[in-house]
Amino acid sequence: MYARYGRQGDIMKKENDYLLVHVDALPDVFLKVVEAKKLLTIDNSRSVNNVVNEVGISRSAFYKYRDRVFPFHETTRGKIVTLSFIVDDFSGILSSIINEIAKAHANILTINQNIPINGLADVTISVATEGMIFEMSELLECIGTISGVRRTEILERE
Repeated sequence: MYARYGRQGDIMKKENDYLLVHVDALPDVFLKVVEAKKLLTIDNSRSVNNVVNEVGISRSAFYKYRDRVFPFHETTRGKIVTLSFIVDDFSGILSSIINEIAKAHANILTINQNIPINGLADVTISVATEGMIFEMSELLECIGTISGVRRTEILERE
Protein backbone atom coordinates (compact mmCIF):
# COMPACT_ATOMS: atom_id res chain seq x y z
CA MET A 1 0.00 0.00 0.00
CA TYR A 2 1.25 3.44 -0.85
CA ALA A 3 0.19 5.93 1.79
CA ARG A 4 1.16 9.36 2.92
CA TYR A 5 1.37 10.39 6.49
CA GLY A 6 -0.36 13.38 8.02
CA ARG A 7 1.15 15.82 10.46
CA GLN A 8 0.50 13.58 13.46
CA GLY A 9 1.68 10.43 11.63
CA ASP A 10 -1.83 9.31 10.67
CA ILE A 11 -2.10 7.30 7.48
CA MET A 12 -4.18 9.17 4.94
CA LYS A 13 -6.26 6.64 3.00
CA LYS A 14 -6.50 7.13 -0.71
CA GLU A 15 -9.18 5.70 -2.95
CA ASN A 16 -6.75 3.44 -4.85
CA ASP A 17 -4.75 2.06 -1.93
CA TYR A 18 -4.36 -1.72 -1.83
CA LEU A 19 -2.76 -4.25 0.46
CA LEU A 20 -1.54 -7.71 -0.41
CA VAL A 21 -2.55 -9.86 2.54
CA HIS A 22 -2.11 -13.60 2.97
CA VAL A 23 -5.44 -15.44 3.05
CA ASP A 24 -4.70 -16.80 6.56
CA ALA A 25 -4.85 -13.26 7.98
CA LEU A 26 -8.28 -12.45 6.55
CA PRO A 27 -11.64 -12.73 8.28
CA ASP A 28 -13.76 -15.60 6.91
CA VAL A 29 -16.32 -13.16 5.48
CA PHE A 30 -13.84 -12.03 2.81
CA LEU A 31 -13.14 -15.58 1.71
CA LYS A 32 -16.85 -16.34 1.58
CA VAL A 33 -17.50 -13.24 -0.55
CA VAL A 34 -14.84 -14.42 -3.01
CA GLU A 35 -16.41 -17.89 -3.07
CA ALA A 36 -19.88 -16.44 -3.65
CA LYS A 37 -18.60 -14.32 -6.54
CA LYS A 38 -16.97 -17.38 -8.07
CA LEU A 39 -20.18 -19.41 -7.80
CA LEU A 40 -22.17 -16.60 -9.42
CA THR A 41 -19.65 -16.37 -12.24
CA ILE A 42 -19.70 -20.11 -12.91
CA ASP A 43 -23.51 -20.31 -12.93
CA ASN A 44 -25.10 -16.92 -13.57
CA SER A 45 -28.58 -18.44 -13.37
CA ARG A 46 -28.21 -18.74 -9.59
CA SER A 47 -29.54 -16.01 -7.34
CA VAL A 48 -27.42 -14.02 -4.92
CA ASN A 49 -29.74 -15.18 -2.13
CA ASN A 50 -29.12 -18.83 -2.96
CA VAL A 51 -25.34 -18.40 -3.21
CA VAL A 52 -24.87 -16.38 0.00
CA ASN A 53 -26.93 -18.95 1.91
CA GLU A 54 -24.74 -21.71 0.49
CA VAL A 55 -21.46 -20.04 1.52
CA GLY A 56 -22.80 -18.84 4.87
CA ILE A 57 -22.84 -15.05 4.71
CA SER A 58 -25.56 -12.41 4.68
CA ARG A 59 -26.63 -10.57 1.55
CA SER A 60 -25.57 -7.31 3.18
CA ALA A 61 -22.04 -8.64 3.78
CA PHE A 62 -21.86 -9.79 0.18
CA TYR A 63 -22.96 -6.43 -1.20
CA LYS A 64 -20.74 -4.53 1.24
CA TYR A 65 -17.55 -6.31 0.12
CA ARG A 66 -18.21 -7.62 -3.41
CA ASP A 67 -16.56 -4.64 -5.10
CA ARG A 68 -13.73 -4.47 -2.56
CA VAL A 69 -12.48 -8.06 -2.21
CA PHE A 70 -10.82 -9.90 -5.10
CA PRO A 71 -8.60 -12.94 -5.42
CA PHE A 72 -5.08 -11.98 -6.43
CA HIS A 73 -5.58 -13.52 -9.89
CA GLU A 74 -8.35 -11.01 -10.62
CA THR A 75 -5.70 -8.36 -11.05
CA THR A 76 -5.46 -9.88 -14.52
CA ARG A 77 -9.19 -9.44 -15.20
CA GLY A 78 -9.91 -7.22 -18.14
CA LYS A 79 -6.28 -7.41 -19.19
CA ILE A 80 -4.29 -9.05 -21.94
CA VAL A 81 -2.07 -11.88 -20.75
CA THR A 82 0.60 -13.47 -22.92
CA LEU A 83 1.23 -17.13 -22.18
CA SER A 84 4.24 -19.16 -23.27
CA PHE A 85 4.47 -22.90 -23.71
CA ILE A 86 7.13 -25.38 -24.74
CA VAL A 87 5.45 -28.40 -26.31
CA ASP A 88 6.35 -31.64 -28.00
CA ASP A 89 5.86 -31.56 -31.74
CA PHE A 90 2.90 -33.79 -32.53
CA SER A 91 -0.46 -33.39 -34.18
CA GLY A 92 -3.27 -32.03 -31.98
CA ILE A 93 -1.29 -30.57 -29.10
CA LEU A 94 -2.05 -26.96 -30.05
CA SER A 95 -5.73 -27.87 -30.40
CA SER A 96 -5.72 -29.31 -26.87
CA ILE A 97 -4.22 -26.10 -25.48
CA ILE A 98 -6.76 -23.96 -27.34
CA ASN A 99 -9.61 -26.14 -26.02
CA GLU A 100 -8.48 -25.55 -22.42
CA ILE A 101 -8.34 -21.80 -23.04
CA ALA A 102 -11.84 -21.94 -24.52
CA LYS A 103 -13.15 -23.86 -21.46
CA ALA A 104 -11.85 -21.00 -19.28
CA HIS A 105 -13.75 -18.50 -21.49
CA ALA A 106 -10.59 -16.55 -22.26
CA ASN A 107 -10.62 -14.80 -25.62
CA ILE A 108 -7.63 -15.75 -27.78
CA LEU A 109 -6.14 -12.71 -29.50
CA THR A 110 -2.97 -14.11 -31.09
CA ILE A 111 -1.23 -17.46 -31.51
CA ASN A 112 2.40 -17.81 -32.55
CA GLN A 113 4.19 -21.11 -32.93
CA ASN A 114 7.81 -21.38 -33.97
CA ILE A 115 9.12 -24.14 -36.19
CA PRO A 116 9.91 -27.14 -33.99
CA ILE A 117 13.58 -27.77 -33.24
CA ASN A 118 14.66 -31.15 -31.88
CA GLY A 119 11.01 -32.15 -31.46
CA LEU A 120 10.06 -29.13 -29.33
CA ALA A 121 8.12 -26.02 -30.31
CA ASP A 122 7.64 -22.66 -28.61
CA VAL A 123 4.03 -21.48 -28.57
CA THR A 124 2.95 -18.01 -27.48
CA ILE A 125 -0.73 -17.20 -27.01
CA SER A 126 -2.15 -13.82 -25.99
CA VAL A 127 -5.59 -13.87 -24.37
CA ALA A 128 -8.07 -11.28 -23.15
CA THR A 129 -9.08 -12.30 -19.63
CA GLU A 130 -12.26 -10.31 -19.03
CA GLY A 131 -14.69 -13.20 -19.43
CA MET A 132 -12.60 -15.89 -17.74
CA ILE A 133 -14.38 -18.20 -15.32
CA PHE A 134 -11.18 -19.84 -14.00
CA GLU A 135 -8.17 -18.36 -12.31
CA MET A 136 -5.13 -17.95 -14.56
CA SER A 137 -3.21 -20.36 -12.31
CA GLU A 138 -5.96 -22.98 -12.77
CA LEU A 139 -5.83 -22.54 -16.53
CA LEU A 140 -2.05 -22.97 -16.59
CA GLU A 141 -2.34 -26.01 -14.34
CA CYS A 142 -4.89 -27.62 -16.70
CA ILE A 143 -2.74 -26.89 -19.73
CA GLY A 144 0.31 -28.25 -17.91
CA THR A 145 -1.41 -31.64 -17.52
CA ILE A 146 -1.83 -32.03 -21.29
CA SER A 147 0.45 -34.77 -22.58
CA GLY A 148 3.34 -33.16 -24.43
CA VAL A 149 3.23 -29.78 -22.70
CA ARG A 150 6.69 -29.39 -21.16
CA ARG A 151 6.49 -25.87 -19.71
CA THR A 152 3.86 -23.20 -19.08
CA GLU A 153 4.42 -19.63 -17.96
CA ILE A 154 3.01 -16.13 -18.06
CA LEU A 155 5.22 -13.89 -20.17
CA GLU A 156 3.42 -10.60 -19.75
CA ARG A 157 0.33 -8.93 -18.33
CA GLU A 158 -0.86 -5.69 -19.89
